[in-house]
Amino acid sequence: MRSARPAKGSSGSSGSSGPPGRSRRSGPADGSGRAVTGAAWAALGIVYVVWGSTYLGIRVAVETMPPFLSAGARFVTAGLLLTGLVAWRQGPAALRLTGAQLRSTVVVGLLLILGGNGLVVLAETAVPSGLAALLIAAVPMWVVLLRTATGDRPPLRTLGGVLLGLVGLMVLTSPGLSGDVQLWGVLLVLAASALWSVGSFASSKLPMPADPFTASAYEMLVGGVAGLLVGLGRGEHHGLDLAAVSTRSWVALGYLIVFGSLVAFTAYAWLLQRAPLSLTATYAYVNPVVAVVLGALILDEALTWPILTGGAVVVAAVGVIVSTERRR
Repeated sequence: MRSARPAKGSSGSSGSSGPPGRSRRSGPADGSGRAVTGAAWAALGIVYVVWGSTYLGIRVAVETMPPFLSAGARFVTAGLLLTGLVAWRQGPAALRLTGAQLRSTVVVGLLLILGGNGLVVLAETAVPSGLAALLIAAVPMWVVLLRTATGDRPPLRTLGGVLLGLVGLMVLTSPGLSGDVQLWGVLLVLAASALWSVGSFASSKLPMPADPFTASAYEMLVGGVAGLLVGLGRGEHHGLDLAAVSTRSWVALGYLIVFGSLVAFTAYAWLLQRAPLSLTATYAYVNPVVAVVLGALILDEALTWPILTGGAVVVAAVGVIVSTERRR
């Protein structure tokens, strides 16, 4: 799962990142008035491939690493690196929070990093990475349902996309019901997607830091420390032999820290500032496709009919929701 939540409201970022200037237009602008530049396509490619590959990275990491301890170490390390980056680029003052902002980042960090990401890491000890990515792709559906429950009235087309997505999820859960994969793993991923949705929704309502990098740094630190505590509470440290951890698991963890938690999020935050939102939002239904392809090619994960059919339905539903919402 991705390492940090979108900027507040998912419609823009109040922080500043990336090159100070803008290159000449290399494509048309959409309704947001932002041009599609070569740099934007490069950043979008990073988000597509790197965030889509994090599910593969998680699966490889937990082959020989305990789930919560590895996830906690990932986010504590990434949070410290991002904190240092913010202080270096913007000055220590950029890390100051009000009491309300600190409380909000704690809540959102626990929901996103510990709940949303941590449960996915645990689940991937039992379910294929591609299936996990397709189940997580339902996050926009849960966000729409949360908005509806709190008084918002999404368009009928959006609600139709949600219903279509629910059908896809029913198909995707069938491998767990049939015994082809561990049912508890499938249920954990669904719980993770729900918690990620609540955290994303809460981040748009709570008093969060204005800068998305500052907010994400604190969220990573909070969620990472919580993950380490949960791992210790589960006894994951008992019998842990670091010498027995495989080289590819170490490489996967390093990849998740540097690329999944820092490079891809930096590219995403930059896109929110410099590219059309309608283009940036397409990551929501490209990431799971990338994850499924990588899982099949690198880990030989089976592409069963329920995964292919249910996945296609979920991706189509997310596409309907995203395309409808970006017009509002």
